[in-house]
Amino acid sequence: MPFESRLAAPAVALPLLAAACLLQLLGIVLAAAAPVAAGALLAVLLEVLMLRRRWRGLGRRLGRIQLSATVRHLVRDGLLLVGLARLDALHPVVEGVPLLAAMLGYWGLHFVCQAVAGRVRLSRRLPVVTRNIDASALNLTPAPPPLFGRQSTLRLAGVGLLTTVGMAATALTGYALWGALAAGACCVALLAGVGHLAGWLLPSRRPVGEAEALAWLDAWLAEYRPTIGMYFSGGTASAYQANMWLSTLAELDGRPVIVLRERFMVQKLDATDIPVLCVPRVAHLMRLEHSTLRVLLHPANSGKTSQVLRIPTIKHAFINHGESDKLSSCNPYAKAYDEVWVAGAAARERYQSADIGVEDKDVVEVGRPQLAPIHPYEGPPVPGGTTTVLYAPTWEGWTDDPGNTSVVLAGEAIVRALLADPAVRLLYKPHPMTGSVDPRAAEADQRIRELVREASAARAAERGERNGGAEGAGEGAAELERRRAELEALTTCAFRRGADEAERMLLQGAPRGSRTARVEEATRAWEEAYWASFPAWEHRVVTGRRPGIYACFNRTHLLVSDVSSVVSDFLASQKPYAVVNTSGLSEADFKAGYPTVRAATILSPDASGVPALLESVRHPEKDTLAQARKELKTHLLGPSEPPSLVRFNQAALALGAQAEARNARQTNGHAARLAEAEAVGREARDDAELVGRQALADALGDEEGLCP
Repeated sequence: MPFESRLAAPAVALPLLAAACLLQLLGIVLAAAAPVAAGALLAVLLEVLMLRRRWRGLGRRLGRIQLSATVRHLVRDGLLLVGLARLDALHPVVEGVPLLAAMLGYWGLHFVCQAVAGRVRLSRRLPVVTRNIDASALNLTPAPPPLFGRQSTLRLAGVGLLTTVGMAATALTGYALWGALAAGACCVALLAGVGHLAGWLLPSRRPVGEAEALAWLDAWLAEYRPTIGMYFSGGTASAYQANMWLSTLAELDGRPVIVLRERFMVQKLDATDIPVLCVPRVAHLMRLEHSTLRVLLHPANSGKTSQVLRIPTIKHAFINHGESDKLSSCNPYAKAYDEVWVAGAAARERYQSADIGVEDKDVVEVGRPQLAPIHPYEGPPVPGGTTTVLYAPTWEGWTDDPGNTSVVLAGEAIVRALLADPAVRLLYKPHPMTGSVDPRAAEADQRIRELVREASAARAAERGERNGGAEGAGEGAAELERRRAELEALTTCAFRRGADEAERMLLQGAPRGSRTARVEEATRAWEEAYWASFPAWEHRVVTGRRPGIYACFNRTHLLVSDVSSVVSDFLASQKPYAVVNTSGLSEADFKAGYPTVRAATILSPDASGVPALLESVRHPEKDTLAQARKELKTHLLGPSEPPSLVRFNQAALALGAQAEARNARQTNGHAARLAEAEAVGREARDDAELVGRQALADALGDEEGLCP
């Protein structure tokens, strides 16, 4: 939502809430029914509006200053009752008492419902969350109705609306019966809801307890016997770091498993048949020590990584989620792992020059196995045809380095220069975390998106295809929707609204047969339908999970990016690429400091080099960097033979063998220590027995002694 829209809701709603309260107070002071009823109705309508997505932020802000939905409803109902008393609408007593009793009853039942709902949620929150694992032994059941189980604000708004209307009618007519009937109906509904909700606390509908769940986890680990896994912890926008390794993990020898730490991340992973375990608590994570798991691969560093590194029976390898020349690619955290796996010699040299404590013997070159889908260079654009350019800048990062992203300092200039060429079709794919640290990056990103959309609309108008191409666009959209539905059917599980973790675990049990080949085919079909759903000349802003960055690589003739792993991956295609220099360094120093740009055209922030760059793409004889790209590809990504996946698998097997050898040494050493301790104990017992015999002999006066 734009910043202005986020401000609009509070700017309108807060004065209206204040006005509603003042109206009720005015009605109480003047003993006037109309202001009392109008103020209450206005307040409850605002509560209903706050349920809408655009207004939810206001409710959260009010909650932070202790004006939660419950407090607001209590204040409104309290003022209403005071107003009714001021209007003498609670007399005679025979009519007023039922109204007061019904109001107290509905509020009491609301709090009882909250307590029962909290108990139900707690009972359904297991110490482990799974996916692609048959967890039916945990007595998993569907979640209770969300209206009573989780949506307390919606429930309160519903009963509040009904009771407010009833009491407003009482204020206007003087008959307490209307309010009593409304509040009584709410009591009946809440009582039925509480009774229904309490059924989820019965043993037959409640998942097993923590001890039973952990015992089940131990049994599953013993039965499945995992050998290699991927460990991941991160925020909502970081799931791509794990998703890029799913296909590689599935191809490795052994029995793979994915270990997560955040519950929400279970549903953030892309489609996979690999068993997924989410173990939020450290104490429960330590149970992996007694499993057959020998290798854990780490695509990212996080605060929770240190917790799993405590397990001595497992060897850990840092595989990163992309390699670049940025300082973040040589994090000192890497020395905590047993090995650091890199693509090629460039990364090895990067760690050596960074001097952060990573020993060269611990660096293993394995290539980048997930780059297999990237198509090789097939030649320049067709003469007179469209030149597709992908602008894929990275995000601003956690440091304050101006060279991290070109979006802020050069993005708009780059995009304007590319859009100025009538033969260019621009694909703009921003990093998913753009703007998450620096608001200036978010604002620049929005301006770039608007430039692309305006240029695309202008081009459509020039070609007269806004209406003329409607029929073809409709067919393309229909085909895309059909392919999307096919892909979603394979990659997602249809959850009903209100499903919780336990219900999702039940629905996402062990997969029936391998879906990998079907998902790959469905993904290719969706990508073809996506690119065919709009004209080949149309500029696009590409966001979301699909199409992925590699699919964009395969549709482009030229990449414009920053110093990032996108550049390293794009080199697999050996197509021309350019890197924007916003670091403040000279071009010579920039190339010397960042090896991945040595085969790139360097663009300045003013984008003055764009025309010459496009000319070299269209005319290969002017491309002086082709050989440099070929050499740099090998330096960055390693040799083509043996294939990267083979080298990766060999590294995994070798590290697993190291873990087995270490554990065998520990086991043998422990056995030897036990044997030695037992021998010492026997010797001590023998000595004690001899001493006892001698003491007895001395006591009996036997000079010969009792000892043999």
